[in-house]
Formats: sequence, C-alpha cells, structure tokens
Amino acid sequence: MLLPTDVARADCFDDAAIYHGVNPTILRAIAWQESNNKADAIHVNSNGSIDYGVMQINSVHLAELAKYGVRRQTLLQPCQNVYIAAWHLRRMVSKYGNNWKAVGAYHSEQMLERDGYAQRIQRIVAAWSDIPPAASNRHGAADQK
Repeated sequence: MLLPTDVARADCFDDAAIYHGVNPTILRAIAWQESNNKADAIHVNSNGSIDYGVMQINSVHLAELAKYGVRRQTLLQPCQNVYIAAWHLRRMVSKYGNNWKAVGAYHSEQMLERDGYAQRIQRIVAAWSDIPPAASNRHGAADQK
C-alpha cells in the first residue's frame, strides 16, 4: 500500500526526470544508493562537506544553487531535493554524454570514484529489472525513457 507521501515522492521523481530530461529509474537508483530513500538523511563527510536529503545533495553545490534561490533548508524538502538532483544529473549528462560516466559523475568526477559509483547504480537498476533490455539498448543510461 502506498501512502500519500510515497505517491507524492514518486511523482517528484517522474516529474523531475521529465523536466530535466533524465531517466527516472536512474534517479530512483541514486536515491536508493544515497539514502535508502530517506528524505531527512544528512551525512557529514570526512572532508567537512555535508550531504542533504533523499538524493544527498552535497554542500559544495550551495554557492551555485544560491544563484537560483536554493538554500540549505530547501535541500531537506524531498521533492525539491529530487529536482535539484535531476538538475545535477542533467549537468553531468551535458558534460560527459548520455552514459554511465555521467551517472557516476553525479557522485564524483574523479575516475575511480565515478566508475565505482556508476557500477553500484548499474547493479541497483539490474536488481530491480526495471529497464527492459531493448529499452536499455536504445537509450543511454541517464536519458529520459
């Protein structure tokens, strides 16, 4: 049974993916990897940066996000957090192309971190069996289905 908040959050993934032109399954897999879908997740990293919300948006992005009126508190609003994550994923797709490298760059642009993260997201998606083989061959990793 889905609770109204679960439905609203699910709609946010789909809506954010459509708005930013990325794959909603990839967004959901990132949410699972980052926070196990916990909207109020906060993690302090060893470098002192802080990850916020369901998609674990890192505080290093706050200066750029401030240009759009996004503040730290906004990152704890689940739907806003998902939209910001889709925006960030879209930026990586624009930079690296529609591929797993872009998905990995959501987490880090350093090669080892990036590639390991992409593999973790691939495993999550494969475990869900959510993307039919024909669809995964026709579309890139991060692009809208």
